[in-house]
Amino acid sequence: MNPPRLADRLLRLFCASDRLEEVQGDLHEEFTYQLRRIGQRRARWRYWWDVVGFISPFAIRRETKAYSIPNSIHPMMIRNYLKIAFRSLAKNKVYSFINIGGLAVGMAVALLIGLWVYDELTFNAYHKNHDRIARVVHQRTVNGEILTTQGIPIPVAKVLQNEYGTDFRHVTLSSWNTRHMLTFGDTKFTKMGAFMTPDAPELLSLKMIKGSPSGLQQSSSILLSESVAKALFGSTDPLDKLIKIDNNLDVKVTGIYEDIPYNSEFQDLRFIAPWDLYVASTDWVKKANDENEWGQNSFQLFVQLAENVNPAAVSEKIRLIKQQKGGADEVKFQPEIHLYPMNRWHLHTDWVNGENEGGRIEFVWLFSCTGLFVLLLACINFMNLSTARSEKRAKEVGIRKAIGSLRRQLISQFLSESFLVVGLSFVLALLMAQLTMPFFNDVADKQMTMPWLSPFFWLAGLSFCLITGLLTGSYPAFYLSSFQPIKVLKGTISGLRFGRMAGLPRKVLVVMQFTVSITLIVGTVVVYRQILHAKNRPIGYNREGLVMMHMSTPDIHDHFDAVRDELTKSGTVLALAESMSPATDVWSNNTGFNWKGKDPALQTDFATIGVSHDFGRTVGWKFTDGRDFSRAIQTDSSGFVLNEAAVKFMGLKRPVGQIVQWGDRSFKVIGVVKDMLMSSPYDPVKQTIYFIPRRAANFVTIRINPASSANEALQRIEVVFKKYNPSSPFNYDFVDTEYALKFAAEERIGKLASVFATLAIFISCLGLFGLASFIAEQRTKEIGVRKVLGASVLNLWGLVSKDFVVLVIIAFGIATPIAYNFLNKWLQKYEYRTDISWWIFAATGAGALFITLLTVSFQSIKAALVNPVKSLRSE
Repeated sequence: MNPPRLADRLLRLFCASDRLEEVQGDLHEEFTYQLRRIGQRRARWRYWWDVVGFISPFAIRRETKAYSIPNSIHPMMIRNYLKIAFRSLAKNKVYSFINIGGLAVGMAVALLIGLWVYDELTFNAYHKNHDRIARVVHQRTVNGEILTTQGIPIPVAKVLQNEYGTDFRHVTLSSWNTRHMLTFGDTKFTKMGAFMTPDAPELLSLKMIKGSPSGLQQSSSILLSESVAKALFGSTDPLDKLIKIDNNLDVKVTGIYEDIPYNSEFQDLRFIAPWDLYVASTDWVKKANDENEWGQNSFQLFVQLAENVNPAAVSEKIRLIKQQKGGADEVKFQPEIHLYPMNRWHLHTDWVNGENEGGRIEFVWLFSCTGLFVLLLACINFMNLSTARSEKRAKEVGIRKAIGSLRRQLISQFLSESFLVVGLSFVLALLMAQLTMPFFNDVADKQMTMPWLSPFFWLAGLSFCLITGLLTGSYPAFYLSSFQPIKVLKGTISGLRFGRMAGLPRKVLVVMQFTVSITLIVGTVVVYRQILHAKNRPIGYNREGLVMMHMSTPDIHDHFDAVRDELTKSGTVLALAESMSPATDVWSNNTGFNWKGKDPALQTDFATIGVSHDFGRTVGWKFTDGRDFSRAIQTDSSGFVLNEAAVKFMGLKRPVGQIVQWGDRSFKVIGVVKDMLMSSPYDPVKQTIYFIPRRAANFVTIRINPASSANEALQRIEVVFKKYNPSSPFNYDFVDTEYALKFAAEERIGKLASVFATLAIFISCLGLFGLASFIAEQRTKEIGVRKVLGASVLNLWGLVSKDFVVLVIIAFGIATPIAYNFLNKWLQKYEYRTDISWWIFAATGAGALFITLLTVSFQSIKAALVNPVKSLRSE
């Protein structure tokens, strides 16, 4: 058959379709290329161009030379592929929106999670030698359980320096990073900082902007972060300026360092003062600095290992230092010290019976899998809709094969369409990620930015697009290109290719989508139930209306009686008291307690809270036995108030009146209170002893009169505090706000999980909508026949919807055991935890069914309402 007649037949074949104009535009270049490939003369080329009516003879002559390699894919063919892809997207707007929109959402989620995972994995990477820096941790065996703490006695540092100096490049002692008042002239504020030994700047790889890190060697010096220096001095050169710490330590600024970034353990380290100044100015630290004081575990110790030193070998070498040098009091607890590498600080935070396992690394894996699953859901939509629409493009494949198209060329055509969709989706995903970054940072407690200038980011992005394009386009490409042209053009392809088994892959993918979605929803519900369970836990006091203030100077303590009298007489304050720990944490633990009837084998470990006389009345203690401390009874200075956990731990049946020995002092139990929850709301309350301390307290806790507004009360409190402590800024925290921070990590997990679950459902519903739309369109004639034969709209709705309902039920059956096993394992890490109720799964399954029916019903009812005359008029 000559070319003109062949072209006429091919074009007439498409005359019955709605793609005649599109085919005329799409196929002319492929006709030209294929005829050139089989050796047709140039005259026939001109005739083909005339038939198609698309290009001038001049252009034909110019482009004829381009096809010298018969079986290669020329750039002109790639241009043709993209042109066809654009036309297909423009014509099928609904499917294009579903594919591009769904993929963009999935890619944006994966991109944000990828940035979050990278930020987590590179935590502390700011410090140059992070792979050789470690924290020294302390382990003790108390009643058969190994407890791991970060508190270290000072003599450990001296032993490491003197006896193991070749293994370490730096041994750095540090106080805890706490709030201190900084004053320069009339400028004063409270910032986080620590006292550290002179090698700290080098160990932390601080980037000095001004001055030198060696300036810390001066006993009255200080290093400031850049932000603090600007707040104190503005544009004035800060070097050699004199400032005050806590209103009593005069120090000279000897260096300014760049603010440590947010993804570092030392992000809040706003200043560093000399360790020697700390020792010289604080009596109890001076005492703890004695080389024989091995029981004061109140300091931090960081080390940087020497080059080519094995951390595990060094950790084993120094493990028994405290047992060898600490004395009998320490040996009975079988103390050990270990190196805890910096690279594990952030992600491996949990210690279980002496073993470092679990922590945030679990969330890294969880959200990594979640991001991949959400992206997979979007890819499934693309694959489902592409394969579902295969029949509509079967004739196009048949014609292309009939005129000589090779299968690899068809594969290239469909892959190019896939890459186009992925490319557009990636651009849209970048825009979505940039716009939602502030919200994501707020929820995830991060300060991430889009790394636009990073070559690695773009390389990863392009690789990401390539992999996603292949993943989403490979199945449709290989599937469509396998059609046999004879069967397609004879119209028998539907029976061969689109039978009952043809829809099986799509059904499997839909089940996968809803399995992931249901699992995420159940997980979100359980996380929020765990948070609510802990929030509703009895805490043993009333935190509403409680305000606490950290005291950097002793002024308020020195005038406490006057402060108390003025505030209570004002009517805005009901009570106030001092304490050695905040109401929401325990800062001190001690051993060495004995009492009558104590089991000799029992090793004591109590939380010890020093409080003033009105502390119980201020926080709202609930006594179960005995009484509170009283100023009228002088002996109460040697009295104890125990919590219920302490009474149970000590095995006391009648605790009030019992004598407890603490070191060389005797104390009498005067009262028992309900357990006051001060530490983690997910753990049991520790046995706690409250006593009247001999030295100044760190915190003042105030009970605001509920008859007064909080604003009015705080204004009055500020006036009184300024009167007796004019040199300090007025800073305060609400106890209920500080308590709420204990749920921050779990709440972030819950928020992120709820966002991902919502997006997963959204993407799944997009796919369902597109698939239901295609099926309704495919079964238009069947629906018309059924309607003519008397089927109701309800019957037709059930006909289209039932298959999807069955798929969701199967997904629910698969998701239920997966979600239960995973969540049950996650809850085991909490001592105080909720249960996984059956109604969570029932409600989630019902919700998934409702969403499915709501999504599918629009298309099914729309198809059922179509006049059968319109759908059957061509038959």
